[in-house]
Amino acid sequence: MAEPHQTDTHLTVTREDVIAIVTFNRPERRNAFNLAMWRRLKEIMEALSADEALRCVVLRGAGGAFSAGADISAFATERGSRDAEDRYADMLHESMQSIRLCRHPVVAQIEGICLGGGAGIATMCDFRVGGETIRFGITARNLGIWYPYAEIDPIIQMVGTGVVAEILIEGRIFNGHEAYAKGLLSRVVADAKVAEEAMALARRISEGSPLSARFHKAAIRKLRGPLPITPEEDRAVNDFAQTEDFQNAARAFLAKQKPRFVGR
Repeated sequence: MAEPHQTDTHLTVTREDVIAIVTFNRPERRNAFNLAMWRRLKEIMEALSADEALRCVVLRGAGGAFSAGADISAFATERGSRDAEDRYADMLHESMQSIRLCRHPVVAQIEGICLGGGAGIATMCDFRVGGETIRFGITARNLGIWYPYAEIDPIIQMVGTGVVAEILIEGRIFNGHEAYAKGLLSRVVADAKVAEEAMALARRISEGSPLSARFHKAAIRKLRGPLPITPEEDRAVNDFAQTEDFQNAARAFLAKQKPRFVGR
């Protein structure tokens, strides 16, 4: 049984022997992330990465959802201006990459909603266990958001450009079986079995050599090499925040209306 290890308002860390379990604990918002949560996730993942006693990390959501992604209701205060968007994007990037750069293997336990930044978190993990009826997709196009290069790249490495086009350009939302067929899930199980299978996987990982697991995780990442993106190109991703399409779509989402995109 997992014992309490560290608690935060919306993120909780527990331990089960050599496995750390990070729970997104904001079920009333389907575990949507605000800026403070992105910052806290980065802090947690960096601390866990430095913990020599660990062998695996499991990420999960409370209340039957993994995560609905970024909290759009917080955009008005956390994003919008170019400076604010740059700060938000930097923290989002550091938070996402803290999962990818964690020395220990990371398992995503995916139940219910796994959308937007929630799917982004899942695709930074080394393994993804999902239920049959999950909803998995990155909904950036619905808000006129430009998804960052460094977060697109691992998905391309995992499933190829064709599936990435379906996700980002067509806006497909996959159930568990579809996500598994596309290569987005490591395995799909009955909804009621997701937690059991995710923890069983974490235990199997933990039975192997931790030094071997850490080496192979780092090797897989290193063999990709650096992204062929200039700093200017990387920063230009944030230009979407100044477009009419993004600003109108954010307002439409909060009003529960369908956005109308005008291409500027």
